[in-house]
Amino acid sequence: MKSKTTQNVLWFAAGLSFGAAVGVLLAPKPGAETRKYLYGKSDVAREYLHRGKELYDRGRELADEAAAMYEEGRHLVEGQI
Repeated sequence: MKSKTTQNVLWFAAGLSFGAAVGVLLAPKPGAETRKYLYGKSDVAREYLHRGKELYDRGRELADEAAAMYEEGRHLVEGQI
């Protein structure tokens, strides 16, 4: 008797194969067009990634400035007490 893990792996492989076959047979565009489309989408994704990194860096700078201002204020208050 096969183990449960082996059965799961076999069913996964069968599902993967079936899905790939259906995807190839029912693809709305030929391979060259699909690759061109995906390449265009990857350019858009790179732009979003770049913009996201810029926003993250700016947020990080603001957080560092806020932390410095907090520490400066804390030292001022502690000096007056």
